[in-house]
Amino acid sequence: MEITVISIVIPVYNGADTIGRLVLGLFQEIGSDELQVILVNDGSRDGSHQACKRLYKEFPTQLVYVNLAKNFGEHNAVMAGLHYASGDYIVIMDDDLQNPPEAVSLLVNEAKNKNIDVVYSSYSVKQHNWFRNLGSRFTNWIASFLLDKPRKLYLSSFKCMSRFVVDEIKKYHGPFPYIDGLIFRCTSDISVVEVPHDKRRAGKSGYTFRKLVHLWLNMCVNFSVMPLRISSLLGLLFSGLGLVLSIIVVAEKLINPSLPIGWPSMVIAFMVFSGVQLFILGLIGEYLGRIYLSNNKTPQFVVKKIFAQEK
Repeated sequence: MEITVISIVIPVYNGADTIGRLVLGLFQEIGSDELQVILVNDGSRDGSHQACKRLYKEFPTQLVYVNLAKNFGEHNAVMAGLHYASGDYIVIMDDDLQNPPEAVSLLVNEAKNKNIDVVYSSYSVKQHNWFRNLGSRFTNWIASFLLDKPRKLYLSSFKCMSRFVVDEIKKYHGPFPYIDGLIFRCTSDISVVEVPHDKRRAGKSGYTFRKLVHLWLNMCVNFSVMPLRISSLLGLLFSGLGLVLSIIVVAEKLINPSLPIGWPSMVIAFMVFSGVQLFILGLIGEYLGRIYLSNNKTPQFVVKKIFAQEK
C-alpha cells in the first residue's frame, strides 16, 4: 500500500519555547515515515534559530529548516515553506501549540477520504485574546465581502491543502502573498473540520495592530479591485450630494435674497469632499505603489540558509 506523505509547514516567530514540543508531538502522533516537517524561521529574536537547528540534527531526513534573512511576515514565511514541501497533503499550522498534533490527522483524513482540495479547521471555543479574536472577525468579514469567501467559513491559519492547490499557489511570485486569497483563486472545493483549540503555552501572539493592518491591505489591495469600485461609488454619491446641496442653496437664495451665505456649511462641505478625494487618491497610490514594488522585483522572501539533506 502506498504511503501518504504529509508535509507540515510551520512558520516560526519567537517560538523557541514551543517548537520543540510541537515537532516531537507531530512525529510521535504521525510517524516519521509519513511525515515531513518544514520549519521557517521568520526573523525570530529569541532562541528559535538554535532550537530549529537542534531539531534538524535530531530528524535530518524528515525535517527541513529554512532560515529567512529577516522578518517577512507569516504569509511570506508560509510561501517559503511551501517551496520545500514535497508531501501529498500539506498542512499549515502555527508554532504556539494551540493546535494539538493529533488534530493534523483530522484535517488530512477529511481531505483524503473525500478528495477535497482544502480543509480548514474551526473551533467551538477559541482561546485567543480578545484583540486577536476581534481582528479575526474583521478579517473574515472583509474576506467575505472582497474575496467571495463563504460567510460561514472561518479563515483559520491551521489548514490542509492538496498537492494540486499548493502547486498552483507557488506560481504566485509577488511580494505580498495572502494564502487564503490564493486558495480562493484556484479552488472552491473546500471543507471544514472542527478541532480542539488549546490555550497558548508560552509567549504572546506576534500579530500587532500594525501587522493586522498590513494583512488587511494585502487582502484588499492585492486580491480584489472592490476598493476601487467602492471609491468610484463614493465619488458618484458625493457628486450627487453636492449637486443636490447646490440646488438647495440657489433655491434658498432666490426665495430669500437677503439670506447670508453660509460660510460654516461651505467649510464643512469643503473638508468632507477634500477628505474623500484624499482617501481615494491614497487608495489609488497604494495600488500603484504595490505595482511599482512588484515590477521592481521586491522579493517575496530571502533565504539566508537552508538545512536539508540533498535527495
